[in-house]
Amino acid sequence: MAGGVRQVTEQRQVQTAPPEDFIRHFIAFWTARDAARLAHLLAEDADVLTLTGAWCEGRVAAEATLRAELTGAFARSRLVTGRMRLQPLPGGAVVLHQRFVLSGMVDAAGQNAGQVAALLTAVLRPHGAVWQAVSLHFTGMKG
Repeated sequence: MAGGVRQVTEQRQVQTAPPEDFIRHFIAFWTARDAARLAHLLAEDADVLTLTGAWCEGRVAAEATLRAELTGAFARSRLVTGRMRLQPLPGGAVVLHQRFVLSGMVDAAGQNAGQVAALLTAVLRPHGAVWQAVSLHFTGMKG
């Protein structure tokens, strides 16, 4: 105690949300067509493969691609969730597998392009109170 002043160090434990929150946020931001908020679900150096087959290295590139897709082919799209599976990895990371049915897509002429089954696979790591994807692949699938 110097000069009658005592310093108290307070340590706060940051509670990380459950990893299922990642997919809830993804769906909400997709539905809102909010590419910026979708991109913030990604680590800055994340690798992303989008439904259109675009490969993006980093959050900035992913945001630009998602913005183009959400104002183009997916401007009227809807996500219906299917089965989700989480697999823990050493070090606190998890692999998330989320099945979707995606409908409301439009083709280049603006016509309804039907619906597809899709799978989002992401490697998530805790980042403060939230989860961020270091790798995210959103791809079409059969069945």
